Amino acid sequence: MQSYSSHSHADQEYLSLMQHILDHGVDKGDRTGTGTRSVFGHQMRFDLSQGFPLLTTKKVFMRSITHELIWFLQGSTNIEYLIQNKVGIWSEWPFKAYLKDTDQAIPETNSDAWNALLAAYEEKIATDPDFAKQYGELGPVYGYQWRSWPTPTGEHIDQVSQVIETLKKNPDSRRNIVSAWNVGQIEEMQKSGLPPCHALFQFYSEPIPGTQKRKLSCQLYQRSADFFLGVPFNIASYALLTAMIAHVTDHEVGDFIWTGGDIHLYSNHLEQAREQLSRDPRPMPRLVLNPEVKNFEDFAFDDISIEDYNPHPAIKAPIAV
Repeated sequence: MQSYSSHSHADQEYLSLMQHILDHGVDKGDRTGTGTRSVFGHQMRFDLSQGFPLLTTKKVFMRSITHELIWFLQGSTNIEYLIQNKVGIWSEWPFKAYLKDTDQAIPETNSDAWNALLAAYEEKIATDPDFAKQYGELGPVYGYQWRSWPTPTGEHIDQVSQVIETLKKNPDSRRNIVSAWNVGQIEEMQKSGLPPCHALFQFYSEPIPGTQKRKLSCQLYQRSADFFLGVPFNIASYALLTAMIAHVTDHEVGDFIWTGGDIHLYSNHLEQAREQLSRDPRPMPRLVLNPEVKNFEDFAFDDISIEDYNPHPAIKAPIAV
């Protein structure tokens, strides 16, 4: 099994930026009405050869991250797969759209009434294909743009497959880019979901001196970053994606570089952030990929595992919808 491990701390990169937001952020309004403390334009770098950057100062649920990434890579835009695998991280947006479409009152987010209705909605998504088709659709979000970007002539471009082929045949290309920010479909995306927050990513292949091998790095641009709840997921997801693509293109892993635009802590996440900052990082875990997988399309959930993960307990915080 191919694995990457270390005792260095991705947490330090993350916690340093979190402290900067608390110390130097400006208070701003936002789409949800919650309020944020925000900074603009910062970067974090994670050496994937030194360990998998799954934060240890709070438990991050890798199972959800893996299923979400597989869902993106399937090109899917319906939450049915996620709900059937007990992943609810995308449910709130189509659920809210469903309540509006069916003229139901929308309870206060995270209230008992909200949670009861949401549970019933997810159960129906999981068990009723017709209901899922009608009310589980997010519009042309990540998976659609990554795998089926529409062209003006009515054709579709599989950006992920293009990148993989280019890395195999012309690894020094500067065009290994995947974009989810399709300006012409932003309005359609936000009907029952969100315009892409992690908007564009680029791969960089470089020779390893003194060897015949190459290593693969990835840089993500994230226009909007919910730093407490969302960014730990994004870091792990793109680190996993980089390792998977390195695996099938005969690369070692290099760096994952996270670049953020509007980077914010929601006003109801500030105490949780301070609690996380009080904790000491623990050794980073190891990512293990099934060496039998040769084709990118063949990756399944059971081909991906995390070993030696010993985080501090999870810290609960409400999601802003």
